[in-house]
Amino acid sequence: MSTPEAHPDQSYRSYSVDDQPAGWVVGLSLLAGVLMIMAGVFNVVQGLVALFENEVYLTTPRYVFAFDLTTWGWIHLLIGLAVAVAGFGVLAGRIWGRIVGIAITALCMIGNFLFVPYYPVWSLLLVALNVFTIWALCAYDRSAPENT
Repeated sequence: MSTPEAHPDQSYRSYSVDDQPAGWVVGLSLLAGVLMIMAGVFNVVQGLVALFENEVYLTTPRYVFAFDLTTWGWIHLLIGLAVAVAGFGVLAGRIWGRIVGIAITALCMIGNFLFVPYYPVWSLLLVALNVFTIWALCAYDRSAPENT
């Protein structure tokens, strides 16, 4: 652990490479990774249900983004797999996991928002889960020192 260097400005502190991230930093990282894996699994299930059991979802003929349920199934399946893979990247501490995770989770959130007419409560719950995931990915900083 490094000690603060003498400096006239008391708000200045020098950190060494040995400083470890604070507990809340690691906690947010873990939260983001787990939320991404959960959202990915939920989207994969949602996609598989749309592919194999079309009768589960409500069909709305006057919706602007009216895709075939099979198309929605493939969209949710592919986005869910991408979110889960990025979640494992976040858990492994990879920066690409955070960057890809934010982008893919945003796409997942948009996809679930557009899916609201077919299954409203489930879609809105996944939108909320995606909002918390993006917040957790953006809020933590791996380089934050332990004693801040």
